Amino acid sequence: MKPTTEKTATQGLKRGLQNRHIQLIALGGAIGTGLFLGIGPAAVLAGPSVILGYALAGIIAFFIMRQLGEMVVEEPVSGSFSHFAYRYWGTFAGFASGWNYWVLYILVSMSELTAIGMYVHFWWPEIPLWASSLFFFIAINALNLSSVKVYGEAEFWFSIIKVIAIIAMIAFGIYLLISGSGGAQASITNLWNDGGFFPKGLLESDGKGGFQGLFAAIALIMFSFGGLELIGITAAEADQPEKTIPKATNQVIYRILIFYVGALIILFALSPWKGITTDSSPFVMVFESLKGFQFSVLGKTIYFTSLIANVLNLIVLTAALSVYNSCVYSNSRMLYGLAEQGNAPAFLSKLNKNHVPVKATLVSGLFAAICIVINKLIPEKALGVLMSLVVSSLIINWLMISVVHLKFKKHKREEQIKTKFPSFIYPLSNYICLVFLVGILALMWITGLKLPVELIPGWIIFLYLCYLLVKRKKQQA
Repeated sequence: MKPTTEKTATQGLKRGLQNRHIQLIALGGAIGTGLFLGIGPAAVLAGPSVILGYALAGIIAFFIMRQLGEMVVEEPVSGSFSHFAYRYWGTFAGFASGWNYWVLYILVSMSELTAIGMYVHFWWPEIPLWASSLFFFIAINALNLSSVKVYGEAEFWFSIIKVIAIIAMIAFGIYLLISGSGGAQASITNLWNDGGFFPKGLLESDGKGGFQGLFAAIALIMFSFGGLELIGITAAEADQPEKTIPKATNQVIYRILIFYVGALIILFALSPWKGITTDSSPFVMVFESLKGFQFSVLGKTIYFTSLIANVLNLIVLTAALSVYNSCVYSNSRMLYGLAEQGNAPAFLSKLNKNHVPVKATLVSGLFAAICIVINKLIPEKALGVLMSLVVSSLIINWLMISVVHLKFKKHKREEQIKTKFPSFIYPLSNYICLVFLVGILALMWITGLKLPVELIPGWIIFLYLCYLLVKRKKQQA
């Protein structure tokens, strides 16, 4: 069966996402649990050098976004990753790419639902993790079942809250540092005084600094950037994708510099990195630790209370809800695209009167709900297990985007077609990405995250067996 064409995609899905929706959806994908909560375990492993890790991973993410963006602008269709792999690499590549992406965002959905429960714990520790996850699972899925415009509007306002909050946090942190109101422990020298910028070796007992700590944290850092490629999924429902997608893609790099690198510099400057733990948001912890201090604004003395920490916790909760909202959207559209290709059951391509793939949304939600069971059985380990599995699926996804882009460019050259939005330093950026991503898998293996790496060959074999089964059914039909 031929992959979905633009005509087919647009006959089904409705282009209800405007420019402001696309811009904020792209931004929302870059700001979530990976920044607000995932930075904790990464900082414990690497200390201040985690800032460099986020910058390096951000550059790779930008390269991937430009490669994907070039393909999406040329062919704005539903299930874009699977479509491009299907058309330019082969039928199995399309099948595997689509289903891997779907599983990836089921895992991200589970991670975000788990994080939501942890944020609720900050206020009401007596509420079980699974109960919080269940409540927001129902609420966000109900929102996505209405229309794509409702999803876009919700994501727009979720992202606005995150952007304003981070800018305000950075500005307030700068004020605390410059004015000296942050207390004796607040100083830019925290970035290098407490064991140096690279304070930790691979083992806690080795007593030496070095790059090993940063290497160990890289896998966790990668988790933060899962979601940036969501912009490829919005293509079939974007108004004027040839204009909105390039603009959103090009803004990724400085968003990363501002919202990740800038925020982390302030975080580490306000409080020594050794005070960071893995069980709550470091941003909430740092600002809550300042509640005993006072500062002056326009001649008036203001006392820092735990109000700031409560506001920050509300913001990080909003960030997690935003990412989960995007997960529900992207999973349903990927299943829809797979069904259009014939690589998923045909009933998943059915739309309601608002052009929403309701059955694909419900099926995706059913699998994401497994998270509630996981949070019931192993609440202490749930987030760590899910994050490690997400990284493996994310790396497969990004590897396939880079490889498919190389094949896409070759195909366009043979047809003598000049693309509208060429990627950055092609093909060098592709090879840099491929080496980096394979290196991440090697680092995961070396630093003890062997299980997610070991699962990759088995997962690919499983996908191939499923592909053969689907192929046989197509031939018999």
